[in-house]
Amino acid sequence: MSQATPTPVAPEIDVRPLVPAQRHARIFELVAALTPGGAFVLVNDHDPKPLYYQLEAEYPRQFSWTYVENGPRVWRVEIRKLARAA
Repeated sequence: MSQATPTPVAPEIDVRPLVPAQRHARIFELVAALTPGGAFVLVNDHDPKPLYYQLEAEYPRQFSWTYVENGPRVWRVEIRKLARAA
């Protein structure tokens, strides 16, 4: 009998404690460090949709953006580097 390989859980990165001016810089560092297939879950206190557009402009079609929790007090978004983006 074979066992299914568990899907790795993406680490959560909570940017709420950071001042707003530091948040995007930190997130861009994390995105740049992702290996193909790698991911993290961004935790924020507002919808980070503007960040999506910034990332798409900087890294076109290189990542996926999946809402895990969609407010109203906490947003969680899984950001994953696509394997074909390597």
